[in-house]
This record gives sequence, structure tokens and C-alpha cells, in this order.
Amino acid sequence: MEIKMFFDKNTSTLTYVVFDKKNKDALIIDPVLDYEPQSSTVKTESVDAVCYFIQKEKLQPRYVLETHAHADHLSGSQILKKRYPSLLVAIGKNIIEVQKVFKKVFNLPQNFPTDARQFDYLMQEEITLEVGNMKIKTFYTPGHTPACATYQIGNAIFTGDALFMPDMGTGRCDFPGGSAIDLYNSVVKKIYTLADDTKVFVGHDYMPGGRELRYQSTVGEQKANNIQLPASRSLEDFVKFRQERDATLNTPKLLFQSVQVNVDAGNLPKPQENKISYLKIPINVFKPANDKIKNVTLENL
Repeated sequence: MEIKMFFDKNTSTLTYVVFDKKNKDALIIDPVLDYEPQSSTVKTESVDAVCYFIQKEKLQPRYVLETHAHADHLSGSQILKKRYPSLLVAIGKNIIEVQKVFKKVFNLPQNFPTDARQFDYLMQEEITLEVGNMKIKTFYTPGHTPACATYQIGNAIFTGDALFMPDMGTGRCDFPGGSAIDLYNSVVKKIYTLADDTKVFVGHDYMPGGRELRYQSTVGEQKANNIQLPASRSLEDFVKFRQERDATLNTPKLLFQSVQVNVDAGNLPKPQENKISYLKIPINVFKPANDKIKNVTLENL
């Protein structure tokens, strides 16, 4: 098994191609569809780079594995599926919880499915997915979102936003359905029980302090050195820290664009009668509890 990393500097997202060089089977983890919010345009440069590598290595992509419904970038899964029609898009089965929440947030049509049928395959903890010689084991690691999953392939795990590099810590827990308690249990009681030499591949790297890009550590390094959640930290201390920290964080700039696409398995909204697709941007959905600004209407302007 070999791993090729791709980095999208605009969203600090890490995409991985995991492949068997002998059998040519490949998995793509967390692909990115480039989106420029000011002009509201999509491009496929990140997907193109992945496809170029696949073509060069003569690989056969079998699955896209989404670690969760990302809130910071649009998924490139459907672009890949169009290019490789036999490709299956997979995500943890708890995506249905996120779909139900954001169907209300975006006031999606009544017929918008919230049973995850938009995805081709739902990853489950009790089922090992076999792709050629590769075996993919799923760990549900909620906390950042209710539907986060970590995938173990050989001696490597792909943690998405649950766990970052040791000098960055963990994902935030203030999105709908997020929970610092759940994240603590996901990391300490699941990820940290794996062998210390298990390789950890993270979903983002923001290069704190201006250091060079890093994306790989080990479980042992995380347990000893994770700045936010070393193995020695108590649940109470972590929850207090995480809640205080999250209260200072800005909303991701592509939150609404990303989530409404990603809960629909990476599908862009269908074109309307004028053949143009539209994204919905709700107003004051996540305003602070002490925010006294009321919803703006023509009557109270």
C-alpha cells in the first residue's frame, strides 16, 4: 500500500490517494472541488491533479472516502465519479444526522432525502470494506460533527478533522451536533488505543507559526505531544478548553456553500428554469446567543 498526498492551499485541505501499486486499486480520501466565493465559480484544478496522478500511475479508483460532510470545502467526489463511472462515493452512515439538521437550516425541499441515499456506500464500524488487497476499517469518531469517521487502512489511519498534527490539536466542536465530550471519547478511547506506531494522516494543516506543511504523525506522537489533547488530559479539562476555544473562532468562510453541497454527496444544486444553479446562504442562523440583532425585514429597516 502506498499513499500520495495532495494539498489545497486555499482551504488547507489534505487529499490522499491510497493505492496498491501491484493491483492498481486506489482509494481517494476527501477530494476538493475548488470554489471561489467572490465570483461564485467552481474549478477542478484540485481534482485534475488527482486524476493526473491516477492516469500516470495507471490506477483504477474504486472508492471516494469522505471522512465527514466538510464545512470548509466543497467535495470533488461527483466530478471524480463523472470521470470514473464505476467509482463509489462512501461516507460514515451517521451522515443522516447531519442531513436532517441542515435540511432545516437550508429549508431544502421536502423530497430532499435524509437517509443518505445520495451516497453509494455507507461505512459501518462492524464491516471491513475490502478493495483488492486493501482492507478499510471504520471507526466512528464524532465530536467535530456527529458523522465523522476515521478510516484505518493497513498501519495508517485517516482522521479527517478529528485530530490534526500534534502542534495543532483537534477539530472544533461548535457546529450543529458537535460535542467536545464526544470528540474526547473518539480520540482517547478509539484512536489512542491503536498501536503507537500507527501512522496518522490528518485532514488539514494550517502550518502554525509559519512552519512547513506537515500531515503525518503517529499515534504515539499524538498521545505524548498533542497540544490540545495528550493522552494524560482529563475529559473535564479538555471540554472546558475546547468550549472556550471554540467561542473565539470565526465561522468558516465556506461553511454554508460547503455543507449544503456535501450533505448531498458533493452534488451541486440542480439548475433552475433559467439553467443556473443557486446556493442558499441563510442569514443569522448561527448568531451568538447574546446577539440582540433581530432578523432584518423590509418592515423594520
